[in-house]
Amino acid sequence: MKINKEDALNYHSQGQPGKIEVVPTKMVSTQMDLALAYSPGVAEPCKEIAANPEDVYKYTAKGNLVGVISNGTAVLGLGNIGPEASKPVMEGKGVLFKKFAGIDVFDIEINETDPDKFIQIVKSLEPTFGGINLEDIKAPESFKIENALREQMNIPLMHDDQHGTAIISSAALLNALELVGKKIRDIQVVINGAGAAAIACTKLYVALGVKLDNIVMFDKDGIINPHRNDLDIYRAQFVTMRKITTLAEAMKNADVFIGLSAGNVLSPDLVKLMAKDPIIFALANPDPEIPYDVAMATRKDLIMATGRSDHPNQVNNVLGFPYIFRGALDVRATEINEAMKLAAVKALAELAKEPVPDLVHKAYSDNTISFGREYLIPKPLDPRLITVVSPAVAKAAMDSGVAKHPITNWERYHHELQARIGINQKLMNRVMSQAKQNPKTVIFAEADHYKILKAAQIVLDQGIATPILLGNRVRIAELMEEYKLDLQGVRIVDPLEEDAKCEKYAHMFYEKRKRKGVSLFDARRLMRYRNYFGCMMVETGEADALISGLTRDYSKTILPALQVIGVEEGVNKVAGMYIILSKKEPFFFADTTVNLNPTAEEMVDIIGLTARYVRFFDTDPRVAVLSYSNFGSSSGVIPAKTSEATRLAKLKYPDLLIDGEMQANTALNADLLREHYPFSELAKEGANTLIFPTLESGNIAYKLLQEMGHAEAIGPVLMGMRKPVHILQLGSSVREIVNMVAISVVDAQTSNGKL
Repeated sequence: MKINKEDALNYHSQGQPGKIEVVPTKMVSTQMDLALAYSPGVAEPCKEIAANPEDVYKYTAKGNLVGVISNGTAVLGLGNIGPEASKPVMEGKGVLFKKFAGIDVFDIEINETDPDKFIQIVKSLEPTFGGINLEDIKAPESFKIENALREQMNIPLMHDDQHGTAIISSAALLNALELVGKKIRDIQVVINGAGAAAIACTKLYVALGVKLDNIVMFDKDGIINPHRNDLDIYRAQFVTMRKITTLAEAMKNADVFIGLSAGNVLSPDLVKLMAKDPIIFALANPDPEIPYDVAMATRKDLIMATGRSDHPNQVNNVLGFPYIFRGALDVRATEINEAMKLAAVKALAELAKEPVPDLVHKAYSDNTISFGREYLIPKPLDPRLITVVSPAVAKAAMDSGVAKHPITNWERYHHELQARIGINQKLMNRVMSQAKQNPKTVIFAEADHYKILKAAQIVLDQGIATPILLGNRVRIAELMEEYKLDLQGVRIVDPLEEDAKCEKYAHMFYEKRKRKGVSLFDARRLMRYRNYFGCMMVETGEADALISGLTRDYSKTILPALQVIGVEEGVNKVAGMYIILSKKEPFFFADTTVNLNPTAEEMVDIIGLTARYVRFFDTDPRVAVLSYSNFGSSSGVIPAKTSEATRLAKLKYPDLLIDGEMQANTALNADLLREHYPFSELAKEGANTLIFPTLESGNIAYKLLQEMGHAEAIGPVLMGMRKPVHILQLGSSVREIVNMVAISVVDAQTSNGKL
C-alpha cells in the first residue's frame, strides 16, 4: 500500500490531534452525576478499595486498562528516535488494542534510557494498570527490563516486539512442519538476526521442541559461536559448536530459515542449498530477507512467510497481543507466562485448520482460503480470533496458577468477548480488503473538486479502484498542481470534448427514452452533462461503477442513473440505506434518501432490499418497522401503514426476523421489549435494521445521530440499481467518499451488481 506523507500527517493532525481520547463511561450531565463521579461520592469507592485493594477492579477501569510504554529507543524501522517521536506509534498500538479486543490504553513515553531507572518508573505504575505492554525498547536492555518487571510486578506484562513475533511465527512454524511431514525435534534451523525478536522467537521454538544443537544463529557480526568475545548473556544462549562460519555453510540442508534482520540478505543460491520442502520466514520489514516472488521461483517446494500483507502467511503481531492481553486481563493474571504464550501459539495454529467462514472469504475476495502452504495462520480480519485465542490464554493462566479471577462460565465468556467489539469495527475493513482483491473502474463524476481528486488518489494508491475522472481537463490539472496530487496516468474524460461518443450515447439514450418524452435533441443535450455521460459509460461497460453527488442535490443526481441504467430485474423501487457505526454494533437505516412517503406495499420492497444488503455486511438483519406507536398504542395513518407493511413483509419473507409497528427506542432497547412486549420477535436482542415510514423521518434520524451522537455514517448505499451507482451525501468528507468507492467496487464485483 502506498502511503502519502501528507495523508499520514493530515490523518494525525486534522481535527483533534492524535488518535485517541478519554471518554467517560458514565453519565456526567447533572449536578448529581458530578457529585457521584467526584466529590463527595467518589469517597465511597475509595474507602472500599482502601479496605480491600482487589476492589480496584470492581470500582475502576484498571481491569481493562493496559499501559503501552516505551522510551523510543527502537521504534519500527526508525531506530532510537526518542520518546516524543515514538508517541504516534504508541497511540497506534492503543488503537489496535481497542479495535481488536476492546482494551483501553494509556500510552506512556518515558524519557529514560537507563534500564534500572526505567524499571523503577514502570514498576511504580502498577496501581494504575491491569497490564503492561512494553514497546520499541532496544536490546539487550529490553531483556533486562522485561525480566526484572516480570519478577517484581503482579500484573500481566509483555514486550510485544519480542513475544508477539515469536508467538505468531511459532504457530506458522508448527503448521508448516505438519504440512511437510517433519518433526520439530529433527529440524535444522538457521536464525538470521539476534535482536529482541530473534532471541524471543528462538526461545519459544526451543520450548516447542527445537533442539538447541540444531540451531545456528547469526547477528550483524557473523555466526554466534564460542569464539566470539562480544556476546551478551542473551545471544550466548545460542552459540553453535558446529564447525561452520558462513551463512552458506549453515544453509546447507537446513529445514528452516528465520529472518529477523535486514532486507535482501538471502540469495536464491542459498535457498537452493536447503533441504527438501524448506521453510523460510523472511520477516524483515518492509523488505524481507529475500523477495517473495524470487524465493518462490527458486524452489517449487518452498513454504514462505513474510511480514507483509501483500503476500501469503503474513506474520502480523495483531494476531496475538490484543487477544493475549484480553485473556490475561479477564482472569486477572499476575503475569503472561510461557504456558499462556504456548496456548496462544497452539490456538492460532489450530484455528488455521478450521473451515474459513464466508465473512473472511468475502473480506479477501478469495473463496479458496483453506489450510495449506499459503494459509498457515489465520487472517487478521478473522472475527474468531478473540473467541479462540483469548479463552485459550485465560485457561492456560488458570491451569498454571496465575489467574486470580478464574472464569467459571465459558459460554457466557464467549458472548462477553463478542460483545466487547462490535462487528462494525471490522465492517469497513472487510469491505476495503474485498475491494482490493479485484479493483474495478470507478467514474468520479465531479472530478473538478479537490475532495473528489483526493479520494481518487487514495483509492488509486491503496489499490481499491481505478478512477476515471470526469470534468474539465484544465481545471483538473490545476487542482492536481495546487494540491500536489499525484494522479499521473489516470484517465480524464471531458464530455464537452467527446463529440463522437456523446452522439453515440445520445442515440442509445434516445432509444431508451423516446416513448417517455425524450427527443433526440434532448438526448444530445443531456449527454454533455457528466452524470448522464458517466452513467452511459457504466451502462455500456466502459466503466464498472459511478460515484457522484458531492455538489448536487440527491434527487438531481439519481435521476440520470434511473433513466440510463434503471433498476434491477424484480425490483419495483430503489431505496437508500445508511450504515450507522456505533460502539455496540452497526445499525442500518432505510429508506433515508429516495422514497418520500412509500405505501405499505412499497415498504415491503424496501424491507426486502435492505435485508439483502444487511446480510452482505455479514450481519443477520433484525428488522423493526418504525412508527410513533407501539403495536397499536396510537392510531393514525403512519401506525396503520407500518403495521400493514409489517404484516405483508412477514408473509413475503417468512424467514426474516421482523416486527412493528414500534417506536425507535422500543426497537433498540431489548430490556424494554422484554418487559413490556415479550411477545415481540425482537425481544431477545432488539433491532439492528430500522425501516422508517417516510423519507423525512429516516433522513432526520441519521443526520441527528451523525452530528449529535458522533456516530460514523456510511452511505447512502443506493439499493436496487441494475448496475452500481452510488450517490454521495452533499458535502461528504474524503473519508466518506473513499468508503463509498469501496462499497461500489464490491457491488461491481458481484454478478449484475447485486450484493
